[in-house]
Amino acid sequence: MRIHIMNLQDGDRLTADTFSDAGLHILGKGTVIKSEDISLLMQHRVDYVDIESREEEITEAEFFAAAAKFAAGSSMAAGSSIKEEPPEEEMKSQFTQTVHNYQNAFLEALTVGKFNATMVDDALQPMVDGLDEQKDVVHLLMMLERDDVNNYTHSIQVGLLSFYLASWMGYSQKESYQISRGGYLHDIGKCRVSHRIRNKMEPLTADEQLELQRHTIYGHDIIKSSMTDEATALVALQHHEREDGSGYPMQIDKNEIHPYTQIVSVADVYIGMRSGIHGGSNPNLINNLRDIYSMGFGKLNEKPVQALMQHLLPNFIGKQVLLSNGEKGVIIMNNTSDIFNPLVKVESEQYRDLSKERSIAIKELII
Repeated sequence: MRIHIMNLQDGDRLTADTFSDAGLHILGKGTVIKSEDISLLMQHRVDYVDIESREEEITEAEFFAAAAKFAAGSSMAAGSSIKEEPPEEEMKSQFTQTVHNYQNAFLEALTVGKFNATMVDDALQPMVDGLDEQKDVVHLLMMLERDDVNNYTHSIQVGLLSFYLASWMGYSQKESYQISRGGYLHDIGKCRVSHRIRNKMEPLTADEQLELQRHTIYGHDIIKSSMTDEATALVALQHHEREDGSGYPMQIDKNEIHPYTQIVSVADVYIGMRSGIHGGSNPNLINNLRDIYSMGFGKLNEKPVQALMQHLLPNFIGKQVLLSNGEKGVIIMNNTSDIFNPLVKVESEQYRDLSKERSIAIKELII
């Protein structure tokens, strides 16, 4: 199928060699598209390429119809061109489309220094509107985790968790959406960082680390050029600042960090732990929460950290777990005095109180 490069997605495969107007060979047949490949095509002014057909391609009209259905919680009428799907599948479909939208905004910011703010809202708002239907936040976050972690998927997950945190802390629907958008766009400045640095697997050199840190400044400038929302721009600028002054780019302390940034920073670090953005990927949600809890004493603001604890931990009750001793079981109750070591009923009908049996820990949460 022939497609405009702005509609390319990560994972699309070229079915023919691609050349510039000057005859320069750009990408070979069989190339699996990544974000840097799209940037390369744009730089050489290539407009269209040929790719393999996508198995589950949907039209823009179908996507927004599905999004409207999900937000309203209604059933599709008989004879609709979209097959009826459970809310989980619709959320996954929305997530995929929102990833595509973020990719377009990212590449637009790379080429012209700004993005279409209306298109951002058109993609993010339906997804946020549907979040009220997802009561089990632990399940939602695990459901949306992807093997192909990249800047796009990370940013969307941060945006969604930021919305929940803001709602839990008492912010209005409008404010919560604005905070969610700040999370969605917090890393947009990485478009100006060399993809070699962004994708480098080895430790960065000191100079490379400084260049990567500049994404906060780049993001602030891009958002200021794209929309009249100072708070969102400040989230991009400040999301790596820490309350003890140890962050970057300005080493400001707790009193100077915007309240919206304090929320997005917690979401960013937590999602980063899950995906490996901030260190090795860790499948143990409870250990992730324990690490975040520790950072709430000097690094991250304690209010969104506590909101995360209070609303995620109850969702663990009823979840299946794999224990470090090989047993499988179900979390029956959280221990109020030791919140990260719950009571677990194992398959042998015995109970493991992990607050007392210190040699046993939860190895993995299963959904």
